Amino acid sequence: MEQPSSRSQDTRPGLISGVVELAKNSFGLLMSRIELAALELAEVRTHMLQLAALFALGIIVAFFAIGYWTVLIAYLSWPILGWKILLILAIVCTVAAAGILFYIQSLIRQGKLSMPATMQELRNDHDALL
Repeated sequence: MEQPSSRSQDTRPGLISGVVELAKNSFGLLMSRIELAALELAEVRTHMLQLAALFALGIIVAFFAIGYWTVLIAYLSWPILGWKILLILAIVCTVAAAGILFYIQSLIRQGKLSMPATMQELRNDHDALL
């Protein structure tokens, strides 16, 4: 025969089962936050690679601009009309380098290197726990 005390313990959750459920829920919450962070880190990694490639391209274009401006100054010292093509090339490279620089700055200002969804979820968790 069953005892009534064991039946009442089965129907009411005890302290241990409550702690176990809390641990399960906390672990699930932690795992979902880790997964969200991993997804956003992959996105940040993509943007970092894009930023690194643009930075390298910007450096190369800047070196060409410096080279063309130097050649232009040297070439302008001679009174020959062929210097105009060097002026055009120097202006084009300088404008390209400036454009790349402004594009890199816009990527940084747009916050593409941050993790907004993860940070918002962590703020929500913090607020819920307080």
